[in-house]
Amino acid sequence: MQPAAESADLLVGPGGFDDAGALRREDGRIQLFSVDFFPPVVDDAAAYGAIAAANSLSDLYAMGGEAVAVLNLAGFPEDWDASVTGPVFEAAAAKVREAEALWVGGHTVRAAEPLFGFAVFGEVAEAHLVTNRGACPGDLLYLSKPLGCGPITTAVKRQEARPEWVEAAQAGMARLNRSAARALRSAGVRAATDVTGFGLFGHAVNLARASAVQLVFRAVALPLYEGAGELAARGVLSGASRRGRGSLGDAVRVEVGVPSWLADLCFDAETSGGILAAVPEAAQSAFEGAFPPGEEPVLVGEVQEGEPGVLLC
Repeated sequence: MQPAAESADLLVGPGGFDDAGALRREDGRIQLFSVDFFPPVVDDAAAYGAIAAANSLSDLYAMGGEAVAVLNLAGFPEDWDASVTGPVFEAAAAKVREAEALWVGGHTVRAAEPLFGFAVFGEVAEAHLVTNRGACPGDLLYLSKPLGCGPITTAVKRQEARPEWVEAAQAGMARLNRSAARALRSAGVRAATDVTGFGLFGHAVNLARASAVQLVFRAVALPLYEGAGELAARGVLSGASRRGRGSLGDAVRVEVGVPSWLADLCFDAETSGGILAAVPEAAQSAFEGAFPPGEEPVLVGEVQEGEPGVLLC
């Protein structure tokens, strides 16, 4: 496929594995561009709006950037009146304000299936631009949010989720990855991605292939939302888990002894998940110390030489 445009200033385009497009401006700053929208993953309208906004902004944070402006994209069914759409917009607006970005417009249509999200525009200094291509053997792998949105949101649809599980997962999905972006910049991290629709394994494989390294995850270290493991062990997973396993094939290896349900969960989709960062060992303290209390990242593995792919052991 031929690109629609070519330029020496297009640092990151659609041909790679990165989370957002990156374009160098005349003043040397880097502009970041991304878009994301999806149907409801929870029943609460306000939670849906907040999660959709946090998820859309996450691509910029994964590249070390900050949001400047957003454009809303929405499709709502005919029977969704202001009692439903109002909380969606209000919670999303609050999240955009939290990001210190400007909501400059958008477009809403009627749709059989609800869809909501944002086109997002941001910037980062070129020295702080983070891509999928900079992971090196010896780097430490950190994850900034728990895993397990897939089992919990699937349980919501089946009416099998405990309220406390849903509440905790909604809070996690609605949390901005802004602290992680600041940590990437302050520690000089060069490689990261956010864990969303392709699941932990899907996004990790993209990072591994782009950097020509192997990512090794320690099963016992992976943080999970409360209830996610129990649900996954019962087979409560989204269809993305099966699709992920089928599409990734030999790029993912799971050692004997690792619970099959945990591997299934790692193939499953995440919604507004955390930042997966490859942190040089020398920058470990700076990276950890950049997070506020209650948002501490978890050390989940390391980068090694080897055939590009993922190992769960």
